[in-house]
Amino acid sequence: MVIFHQFSTWLSSLSPDILARGLRIALTLILGLLLVRVLAVVTQRYIMRKSTAQRQMIARKVISYTGFVLVALAVLGELGVKLTALLGAAGIVGIAVGFASQTSVSNIISGLFLISEKPFTVGDVIRIGTTTGIIQSIDLLSIKIRTFDNLFVRIPNEKILSSEVTNVTRFPIRRMDILFQVAYGQDLGHIHEVLAETARANPWSLDEPQPVIVFNDLKESGVEVLFGLWFSQSDFLALKNSIMKGITTQFSVEGIHFASPNRVIKVVEGSLTA
Repeated sequence: MVIFHQFSTWLSSLSPDILARGLRIALTLILGLLLVRVLAVVTQRYIMRKSTAQRQMIARKVISYTGFVLVALAVLGELGVKLTALLGAAGIVGIAVGFASQTSVSNIISGLFLISEKPFTVGDVIRIGTTTGIIQSIDLLSIKIRTFDNLFVRIPNEKILSSEVTNVTRFPIRRMDILFQVAYGQDLGHIHEVLAETARANPWSLDEPQPVIVFNDLKESGVEVLFGLWFSQSDFLALKNSIMKGITTQFSVEGIHFASPNRVIKVVEGSLTA
């Protein structure tokens, strides 16, 4: 009760102009922020029908940031702050910050190039160097990636623009290449037939395009074979596990042997050398 009485006394001591200004500031904050929120949601839902998740995110952020700035300027105007002087000071500070943040400017410019070029979108799986993961967001300064072992990785846009980027999920159909060696002295035609039948029997291997079977090279220990299977990108793990099991099982049944390293041991004056 004492606190309420003190607050009432303080409130009654304020002039009508101050009360009116405080009310206007409160209404500006409440209505302004509510309007910004509504505009961001409505715009995102409208763009959702015609655009990608990347553009939806950018549009929402542009509207939110612009709206917050306008609300802040309106509140400062009500408080009697001279916006011309504030903008002049902001210009001086901006010049100083600009010299000190050339990297950020470079990242922003790179981000604009990435947004316009659209080499990937939110939800794509990309590989940059040794990092592979799902894109969570694309911002003006960086992109955020969640790796498959659930790590958060932030990569500056400048690095992305100057690096080789592989979009793993850009196309719906991919090819899985498997390299292995078979021992010399075996019927290569029979091996070709066994691999073709293994591909046909696998439910995740596509018939069109046809599997690729190439006797790639003659190695020291055996003949190198390239076995390429086409698949839908969502079936990667299923095909990977099943085709490895299928190859080893069929080779065992058909008596086909994988190559093993050959070593020649020579005895020189009582010592062993490989």
